[in-house]
Order: sequence, then structure tokens, then C-alpha cells
Amino acid sequence: MSGSASPPVLIVMGTTAAEPPPGIDAIAGVVDLRYAPDRDSLERQIAEAEIVYTWWGDREALEAAWPEARNLRWVAASNVGINQLLFPALVESDVILTNARGAADGPIAETVVGFVIAMAKGFLRMFDDQRAHVWGEQDLERLAGGRVLVVGPGPIGRAIARALRDGLGMRTEAVGRSARPGDGVFETIRGADELHAALAEADYVVDAMPLTPQTRHVFDADAFAAMKPTARFVNVGRGATVDERALVTALAEGRVAGAALDVFEEEPLPADSPLWDMEQVIVCPHMSGDVEGWEADFAAVFYDNVERWLRGEPLRNVVDKRLGFPAGG
Repeated sequence: MSGSASPPVLIVMGTTAAEPPPGIDAIAGVVDLRYAPDRDSLERQIAEAEIVYTWWGDREALEAAWPEARNLRWVAASNVGINQLLFPALVESDVILTNARGAADGPIAETVVGFVIAMAKGFLRMFDDQRAHVWGEQDLERLAGGRVLVVGPGPIGRAIARALRDGLGMRTEAVGRSARPGDGVFETIRGADELHAALAEADYVVDAMPLTPQTRHVFDADAFAAMKPTARFVNVGRGATVDERALVTALAEGRVAGAALDVFEEEPLPADSPLWDMEQVIVCPHMSGDVEGWEADFAAVFYDNVERWLRGEPLRNVVDKRLGFPAGG
């Protein structure tokens, strides 16, 4: 893809050469590597850039510098969620956008397994009883044979379903944008128009959706009303795919039995949110994929793509900027 006679200029946003992304030496010898720790430095340098890696940079800096980006051909997002990066000029341009899809699939799936086990086996009440020195016996839930519905059957959703199916013996189904045959991971994959019917059959519902105009508040009052009152809800997708007020109401009224939430409409979660004090809720501060070494895992996806770019090969994780996620996701 590059085709340049000299190494392409690659700008890393949001940091300096003194604090580079881990493993950057993997590409330092094959690109003209520069750093833009702030908006001013990005605006000064972006005219020469062929590639911009957002790392710890932000949308505002890139959008402000955009009019000077005369040679830019590829923007690489350092994370998986790119909805905050999709300003109009980038969307309308021919500049390629990629993300770090694939870097966190396994760790997020492990966290979801932990959430499901914690809710099924009464760990929340058990831990409270332990601190209070109470011998509180309770009947625990069998997970084998239980039905899991994954809404958003992309790579993260598939990793979650595979872990729950293979590790816990659960039955796994999905809802995607359109219906398609089941496969080795999901028994069935229904279309978005069948969401409420699918919710009515699930024991656990896992939201693994990206945030797009079509997925905003997919989980609203009607969606929670469609769920079984014994069902639990897990969100490792995006906070704004859920109407949080509707979720709080459903939990308070016993129309949903519990929830484990890694993402929220407002982050950090405000101190006055009712979710903090609900005994049937797990609040996880958006760290389901943050295992030791996670930054290196995310950066490695980009370095692999740089090598592909220099060889003229197709890039991984090219985002459909209209949809807001990589094609096929």
C-alpha cells in the first residue's frame, strides 16, 4: 500500500520518544518515526505524515490538525472502540482507519466467565456474609445447559461464547445485524429484528456491541421487559448501547435478576449512581481487558499492520467508517 521510495512518516500521538508505546523498536527502523504529544506539535508535523497512530492522543487534536494532513493515508486507532474518533472529515475522507480488534478478546472473555460464575454461584452475597461473619447458606445455580445470548457476535462476542460453551457447558446463541446460520460457536444467529424474542429465552444476556447510531440504547425499557426476571445482564460492549435509567429501573423492580457492567454511559461512573449500591450488580471500572501487558498486546496489532502496509498487503481491522467497526464485525 505504501509505495513510498523513502520510509513513510509515522506520527505517534499523545506521547513522546521518552515514553513510547511498548515494543515500538519493532518498526523504528522501517518508518520515519515522530512523536506529537499535544495538539500544537501534531499540527506542526502532520503535513508530512503518511500514518498517524493515535496511542494516547485524542480526537480533538487530530480533528484540529486535519486540514494540514495533506499526505495522510492511514489513521491507526490504538484501541478497539473508535466511535469517539469518527469526526466528519475523517469519515468523508479516503484515509483508511484501523483499530486494535483482537487484542483483548481473550481477557474480556475470561472476565465475562468470572462475572457469570460470580452471579450464578452467589459470590456477591457470599462475600458480604463473610465480612459480616454470617454463615449464610444459599442454593446455587447450575450453569451447564443454561442459555447465553450474545448480542454482537464479532470477535469479542465469539470469544465469550466459546469460553462459556467450552468451559461451562452453556448453550450459546447470538443476535447480529442480520440472521445467518449457526456455526461452531453459536447454535443460532438471529437478526436484530428478533432481539426481543431471543431475549425472552436467555438465562444470561451479554452485550458485546460496538457503539453506532444503530446500537445506541438498543437495551432500553422494552428490551429489559422482554428478558426473563431470572436472567442476568452483562455489558462489555459500550455503555451507551444501554439506557442506564431503564436498566436501573428493571433491576430495582426485579424484572432483571442481576447485572455485571464493565462499561457505562458516563465514565467514571458518577458517585451518586444507584448501580453502586445495588446488591445484585457488579461494577467493573472498564477494565475487563486490562490484563498485565495489555498495552503491548494492543500495540502489537499496529506493528503487524505496519509491516503489512510496507509490503503492500491488506491491513487487519479496516474500519467501515459508516458502520463504525471493521467489516465483518
